[in-house]
Amino acid sequence: MAFTNGTVQTNIKVQTTEGLFVFRYYENRTVQSVLFETSFLTYLKKHDFPCPKPFLNRDGSFVGIYKQKPYVVFEYMEGEHLEAPNEHQQTELIKLAAELHNISKNYQPLYNEARLNYNVGTCRNLAQQQAKQLGTKNANDKLLWLENELEQLDLPETLPRGICHSDFHFTNILYKDDKCSALLDFDDANYTYLLFDLVVLVEYGAWRHDVDQYLNFKEAKKIISDYMKYRPLDDIEKKHLFDVYKLSILMDCIWYFDRGNVNDFYEKRKIDYLNQIGRKNFYEKLFS
Repeated sequence: MAFTNGTVQTNIKVQTTEGLFVFRYYENRTVQSVLFETSFLTYLKKHDFPCPKPFLNRDGSFVGIYKQKPYVVFEYMEGEHLEAPNEHQQTELIKLAAELHNISKNYQPLYNEARLNYNVGTCRNLAQQQAKQLGTKNANDKLLWLENELEQLDLPETLPRGICHSDFHFTNILYKDDKCSALLDFDDANYTYLLFDLVVLVEYGAWRHDVDQYLNFKEAKKIISDYMKYRPLDDIEKKHLFDVYKLSILMDCIWYFDRGNVNDFYEKRKIDYLNQIGRKNFYEKLFS
């Protein structure tokens, strides 16, 4: 039975005499990219993190090939998806994210180069590819705007990095007995600033998506405070959360590069809003 949640890769629930499993067929990933995922998930399972365990096949590999595309058999995880989790359930997710980062910050990633690791260089290269592919004046002007915004980011080399999940959509989280029973779909996981996932949590929980230019700082502060109960932020992370937030918006711009006019589009309005606040004021609103 194919799962209806998760439309990028094909996931099929399989019943055997040994139990329930998930057959995951990767429609658009290289073998190396999938090995990045299986290696990291194996590491997480060794640290008792709730995520699907990949199984070795008869050849002693996690990854098989069918019609020139990779596949993996995963452990089936119990739980349910909640489109509107309550406050306690949201706090459980924040705790889970912090635990993920505490584990991943010491992990030496394998096949790291096979993933789109979220950083300034990746963002710039992808934007240049998009502008070239579209070949319009609007795309070229948007590229110039994006490159200028990237130049303004301050992301010190000492900012802590590790593997981030990067996609806490409700379809990727399972709940059981009011707790997070599993984090699924590490398809977007990559080696980046650990703050990136915290930004994702703030984006889901505190940014008013019906109002382009509004961040609920009271709610954002609560999310960050809950997170810091399990992974305290370094001073340098607090000072540069502003820059990682802007980087996340610029990465979003890549996926929707042909959307809107260069003078007025969704990601630009968000960036303009944060620029009006400024790094110092952003820091004071969240950590004063």
